Amino acid sequence: MTLRSRLSWGLVIIAVCLIAPLALAIQSLRGLHRDAQILNNRDFAASLLIARLREGLSEVRRQELALLFKPDAASRDAMHRGLTHAKAMSDTLSTFSLGIYAKNIGVSVQELASAAEQEFAATLAARTDSADTLSLKKFVPALNKADSIVRAAEHSLSERTARSVNEQSDQISQTEAASIGALLLALIVAGVVAFWLTRSISQPILDLRTGMAAVADCDLDYRLSVPADRDDEFGTLARSYKEMTRQLSELDKLKAEFVSVASHELKTPINVIIGYLQLLDEGVYGKLSQEQKDVHRTLVVQANTLLRLVKQLLDVSRFEAGGGRLEPRAIEVDHLLNDLESAFHVLAMQREIHFHVERKDGVEDEVFWDLDRINEVLGNLLSNAFKFTPKGGDVDLVVCPVEGGVQMQVHDTGAGIPPEQLPRIFDKFYQADNQNSAHAAGTGLGLAIAKQIVDAHGGSIRCDSKLGAGTTFTIRLPTRVQRRSSFQKLVTV
Repeated sequence: MTLRSRLSWGLVIIAVCLIAPLALAIQSLRGLHRDAQILNNRDFAASLLIARLREGLSEVRRQELALLFKPDAASRDAMHRGLTHAKAMSDTLSTFSLGIYAKNIGVSVQELASAAEQEFAATLAARTDSADTLSLKKFVPALNKADSIVRAAEHSLSERTARSVNEQSDQISQTEAASIGALLLALIVAGVVAFWLTRSISQPILDLRTGMAAVADCDLDYRLSVPADRDDEFGTLARSYKEMTRQLSELDKLKAEFVSVASHELKTPINVIIGYLQLLDEGVYGKLSQEQKDVHRTLVVQANTLLRLVKQLLDVSRFEAGGGRLEPRAIEVDHLLNDLESAFHVLAMQREIHFHVERKDGVEDEVFWDLDRINEVLGNLLSNAFKFTPKGGDVDLVVCPVEGGVQMQVHDTGAGIPPEQLPRIFDKFYQADNQNSAHAAGTGLGLAIAKQIVDAHGGSIRCDSKLGAGTTFTIRLPTRVQRRSSFQKLVTV
């Protein structure tokens, strides 16, 4: 699945997860709205009708009293209209699911109409006793019966309304719980999908970024965790990265071969030049004038510098090709330190720098290293220390025992190295930004060679520095190393 498809599906799933609770809530609200309309159109209207029916029955009672005292046509018509209106309202109750009450009220209204006619006739005939008897025996009981039925209908309606309200409340609670549950579920699903999308995209991106940073730091052996056979954009990038590192590795090998061949070919003409310069210095071709001697000294210095650079390039090429040869032999530690102290004593006096060499208790008297190579490493580190340390500063070489070997530290109080540049100081031709503090320019190969020599001995080297406060190089070597040929790996003992 491509990255675009993955994003599209993820967004669709998240949208569905967020819309589903909303759709559920809307559907539930529509149901509640419908039930509320039913409650309003049926029960509320029924309640109003019952109230009007009760008022109508009360009006019939008043009209019945008026009919007894004033038995004229107007009273009779008013009574008839009141009963007719009450009958119509009782019939309307059947439309609100109150049919049994409507029927009973209708019967009572008919009884009231019959009693009212008889009572009206008796009143017109001046039969007062008969009219009162009809009122007490027929009209009033029928009116009370109708009123009691209306009250019963009102009570039934009240209970039905209460049940409806309770049902609506329960439905609201259920809807609320369902909506919250659906929302939580949707959020969980959306979160899982979002996490999956983020992880499936960010992890390859971080891996690719790490790989590119490794390539920028000249580490071409870094392998991506993103499979190159993926069928999405990251697979394409992984294949491109793999092809890029392959081509860069080939270019690096070609460069190393070129440097090795070029350095080897340069040694012969340089040695010839130095040889002829020595012959000139010995006067084989005649005595040199003072001006010629000055030019001769300059040529000797430059030729030796060029020869040293070529040798360094050859050393780097040999170690990179696995052909750096070690010749370990027994070395007396005190002899090694005394030689270094003597070699740099004059330089320390010239630069007015305090130079101190210290051997801690517990260091073995004899080690088994390649003396020339270790001298080259320590000489390079001490030369750098003196080069970057100002007048009045300190340079220290401290040797102490560690588990399984020996630790040597070269410390100075010089310019220091910027912290962001420390990871690259052992790269070939790399020079930190503190070169303006140096007493002489370098080639950028010394530390690279030192690291390769230490690695060939099975040891480690690291640098700790604080800008403006000084630098410390720490070397750890096993006490004894085996002889290493061109194609043998080093074994410590």
